[in-house]
Amino acid sequence: MSTEYLQVGDPLADLSPARRSEDESALTTTVFDVIIIGGGITGAGIALDAATRGLSVLVLEGQDLAFGTSRWSSKLVHGGLRYLANGQVDVAWESAVERGHLMTTIAPHLVRPLAQVVPIMNDTSFGSAVLTRAGFAAGDALRALSRTSRHILPGAKVISPAKTRRLLPAIDSTRLRGGLLAWDGLLEDDARLVVAVARTAAAYGARILTGHHVLSADSTGVLVVNQTDEQIEVRARNVISATGVWAETFDEEVVITPSRGTHLVLRAETLQRPRAAMTIPVPEMHGRYCFVLPRPDGLLLAGITDIDEPGPIPDVPRTPAVDIEWILGQVSRVLQSPLNAADVVGAFTGLRPLVAPPVALDGETADISRRHLVRRGANGVITVTGGKLTTYRRMAQDAVDLISDRPCRTTNIALVGAGPAAPAQSLPARLIRRYGAEAARVAALADGHPDLLEPLAPGLGVRGVELVFAVRCEGARSVADVLERRTRLSLVPADLAAALPRAEEILDAIT
Repeated sequence: MSTEYLQVGDPLADLSPARRSEDESALTTTVFDVIIIGGGITGAGIALDAATRGLSVLVLEGQDLAFGTSRWSSKLVHGGLRYLANGQVDVAWESAVERGHLMTTIAPHLVRPLAQVVPIMNDTSFGSAVLTRAGFAAGDALRALSRTSRHILPGAKVISPAKTRRLLPAIDSTRLRGGLLAWDGLLEDDARLVVAVARTAAAYGARILTGHHVLSADSTGVLVVNQTDEQIEVRARNVISATGVWAETFDEEVVITPSRGTHLVLRAETLQRPRAAMTIPVPEMHGRYCFVLPRPDGLLLAGITDIDEPGPIPDVPRTPAVDIEWILGQVSRVLQSPLNAADVVGAFTGLRPLVAPPVALDGETADISRRHLVRRGANGVITVTGGKLTTYRRMAQDAVDLISDRPCRTTNIALVGAGPAAPAQSLPARLIRRYGAEAARVAALADGHPDLLEPLAPGLGVRGVELVFAVRCEGARSVADVLERRTRLSLVPADLAAALPRAEEILDAIT
């Protein structure tokens, strides 16, 4: 089956203010085939799958697209080295298959090959090196079986100390014995993927409404409150909850064991601008790794923790000092010059929605399976939770299979921005990376206002046209929507502070 591409500039893919008003008016006049609660990657993926099967679809999100866990990931589309190390071959296989779909058909403009190196130090145990090499070999076998070409993801291999130093210039060369090199998928941005999936769903007819909080739900519909505190009953033939760590809200029989995953944000120059990701086995923790991931915006992400997080679920999880200290310590073990707190320019924490009894593993959430759950509760609401960002499409397929006999089509549907792009010699590289085939359309918003193509502040990559596009086409309704989830400027508080005056000026002018 050939790939389906959206036409660049298709107005049906734009989450515009006018489209929002139209979608709001449908709440009281339509009985939807399916209402989806939650606007993260899972909810957006379900909306796309259902809409492309011909169902009438409504997504209701209390905050904004990618407001929850979906924006706090490692920004990887990965084949699951860690899952292989823990014996979860089925999870690793599913990840490898979905990675292939994303990199070849669904979002090749948002996912790029990433070299990752495990440095072999003089204190690396023989068992750890053998385990990692075996894991890379198994991962490469899954890549081949999933039909992802080596032209996209080259095979794993052993590399010399000299090549390891070239790729990881901040490594402690006095203790370095070599490295293991493999390849995985680097996502331009997790929140951008969510927005692209949601807009593609909209192009196929799904209605997407943020700022609408669902108070209750059953098999016949939901009670929702909008931003003016108006309560509205919306009818549906099916209701699906894609609320992640909040899944227990709509099915109390689902038990979520949240796992806290923290990342630190560093400037790339702090580690002499590495050319590959650095993956560090954690001593005495089987199958656990810490990493440093180069980002396309001159930043690095260091992480990640995996710690049981009981108690009430916050809208935005805090980052504990103990997580920062642990990550700095793990990364510093292999560096020539140790990192310290002054090197950290930002930090964020997300909560993974792991599905397991909270007492089953004595708090060791690192060992809980990353398999996803799809079930229909006693109230008729279907819950989809667990899983990983990489496998969102498969989670959506499994959910929609419960309510539709039509075949799933999403392995052959490219997201908005995929496909051939117009010549872009004069476009900023950031626009091409983040918008793909739509880059020229975004840049054209500066016609008559050339200042909108300038960075919001010296040293920043974000352009004013991105803010305009976020409001006019991507469903952004506030400064926070734009700066925290469409542009991700808030990952570095100092960058946010520098950009805020100009951002507010631009947004005031267009709203």
